[in-house]
Amino acid sequence: MNNKKYLIETWGCQMNEEDSEKIAGMLKELGYSSATTREDADVIIFNTCAVRENAELKVYGNIGHLKALKSKILI
Repeated sequence: MNNKKYLIETWGCQMNEEDSEKIAGMLKELGYSSATTREDADVIIFNTCAVRENAELKVYGNIGHLKALKSKILI
């Protein structure tokens, strides 16, 4: 049994919400379960659209946070 966890953060339009649900379904089929925090997640997916610039910019802002989280985990 796979004990890996995923977290999907979705920004943008309603279509992104639907895509995130599909991605979650695929990950569950692979044995992943949903995490409630970034710290608990083995896989973090940022789902956004390039049409809405503000949503895309959120991804770039959050990548820096992931770098710090990764450094904590590796220590």
